[in-house]
Amino acid sequence: MSDAPITWHLARRFLGGRGSRLLGSTARTAFAASTLGVLAMGVGMALMTGYREDLEAKLVGGNAAILVYPLSPPSDDAEEGEATRDLARRLAELPGVARVEPVRYAQGVIATAAGEFEITLRGTDSGQGLVAAAPAALAVDAEGAAGVVLGADLALRLGARPGEKLRLVVVAMGERGPKFVYRTVRFAATFDSGFAEFDQAWGVASRAFVRELVPGGVESLELALSPGAAEGAPALAESIRDLVPAGTLVTDWRELNRELFAALKLQQLALFLLLGLIVLVSTFNVASTIVVLVRERLRDLGVLAAMGLSPRRMRRVLLLYGGALGLAGVAAGLALALAFAWAATRFELIRFGPDVASIYFLRSVPFRLSAGSAGAIAAFTLAVTFLSCWLPSRRALKVDPATALRYE
Repeated sequence: MSDAPITWHLARRFLGGRGSRLLGSTARTAFAASTLGVLAMGVGMALMTGYREDLEAKLVGGNAAILVYPLSPPSDDAEEGEATRDLARRLAELPGVARVEPVRYAQGVIATAAGEFEITLRGTDSGQGLVAAAPAALAVDAEGAAGVVLGADLALRLGARPGEKLRLVVVAMGERGPKFVYRTVRFAATFDSGFAEFDQAWGVASRAFVRELVPGGVESLELALSPGAAEGAPALAESIRDLVPAGTLVTDWRELNRELFAALKLQQLALFLLLGLIVLVSTFNVASTIVVLVRERLRDLGVLAAMGLSPRRMRRVLLLYGGALGLAGVAAGLALALAFAWAATRFELIRFGPDVASIYFLRSVPFRLSAGSAGAIAAFTLAVTFLSCWLPSRRALKVDPATALRYE
């Protein structure tokens, strides 16, 4: 007959702590310590995972998953337009590609009475990507002012109201070198991406308007991928390199931000190990509970040994006792971490002002405890718990039944 029912029954009886206040209070302390340790790890991992995933989503959603960029300006605008449209059609047929958007960029300064601020102007036909602006909002009005959609923080700093005329100055290349191009634009609306760089220094205008500002500039193609396909962007970018003409740069969002996300991954690993020290210390409470159990139940252990309970099965009972405490701490800690992550995300407990957001890129940080992080925390906690229980459980192997029966 298997000894599993016996060992499980004994471990469950010891967990009850009946007849010993010391054993019961020690077990509760060990449970609380394990719970707090797992809670700290869960909150830390939820913070890092939420920050990294939200940063990835806003980078891809606001800009592009894959960028196709000619390294040299075209010799003829008409030829460039036809070649760009043909390439866009071919790229749109690739699996996983949701949208191909021709885009032009211009750098300049936008001004009101409140001040002058640098702006990156993104020229697009549909307004898709950074902001889904209606083409009518970007059209030229009766006074000849083109519409622009500004980042929410930039509009706030400008003190502008929708419909107000703004002064735009853009640097363009002329026949004799750089020159300044001045235009009056109409503030049409705002966008709020949640990504500080976009919201504080970007604007959206029609592609034709940006081409007029910077004639002879380079036009790029930005590829948006289907939901869930962003992780495959590097492989897709590699296949696109065989389709584009020579002298065309093809890069993906991971390659563009490789150093940033490598640093975030290293930081998350370091935080996991650092918070793991808290869990490691908490497992000493579980180990001390085993010591108290052996001391408080020494007479009972002697009776069990005299009745034929082998040392191996006795050690298994103690390991099950310690493992059950650790498992209960893991379950409670992860449940509390999930509850905290929901509340912190729902009420935006971590939210930055514009100045701090420009450093951390995001205005608020969500908390997301992924299944992988939860599994890693549970595996690490249970592993160190069993390891810490192993040594004190060896003491039970040395119990002499005759001595234990005389123990008071």
